Amino acid sequence: MVHALSQIDFNRLKRLDTCSAANAIERLNVRLRNEGFVRDSVRCVFPSMAPMLGYAVTATIRSSTQPITGGWYYDRVDWWSSFLEVPAPRVMVLQDVDQAPAFGAFVGEIHANIAAAFDCVGCVTNGAVRDVHAVERLGFHLFAGGFSPSHAYAHIVEWGSPVEIGGLKIQQGDLLHGDCHGVQQIPVGAAPAIPDVAEELRRSEQIIIEACRAPRFTVDALSIALERVKHQQSRA
Repeated sequence: MVHALSQIDFNRLKRLDTCSAANAIERLNVRLRNEGFVRDSVRCVFPSMAPMLGYAVTATIRSSTQPITGGWYYDRVDWWSSFLEVPAPRVMVLQDVDQAPAFGAFVGEIHANIAAAFDCVGCVTNGAVRDVHAVERLGFHLFAGGFSPSHAYAHIVEWGSPVEIGGLKIQQGDLLHGDCHGVQQIPVGAAPAIPDVAEELRRSEQIIIEACRAPRFTVDALSIALERVKHQQSRA
């Protein structure tokens, strides 16, 4: 069962950039600091877009070999229908399980438009994408492992099961947050507290930034600022 946030908590979280949210998660100590985010070669395709937040709909894909059965590469109404089992807004999460991922592009203009009609706000994949200018005009986020001009034999293998993208294990319904810095999984239990903690940390950081930008910066001034931050955080 997917535990969706209240609309108020969702909207507050969506306004944060991923670094601020990550700082707050670290401060809340709800998971190890080397877990919870996509790494390796998956990159944000549209870094100027506002942050993405949505619940994962998962699938595995291939493109280097023909599907055993099926018609067009996007002709899977049964898969699209399964999206309705996850709360909106949704994020397509596609693990390319080919031996050499990103051979052909599964997601392009057509898939992005169908996904958007199903209240998807973006796609996260270690595979390839295409039609990036058309997808950007749609306002649909892409986080991908590469690009390809061709679909090749892109097709769905299975859906709804856990997948792994860039070292991050993602389950159907996980809450994903992404921007130009990458994608991370948001612990739903801690999500309501994240915006307030992020704001506390922002105020602490501002103390250090102001000390560094002062007309007469000194090491002593920096030490005083760091002590203020340490004292402030110890009281939180």
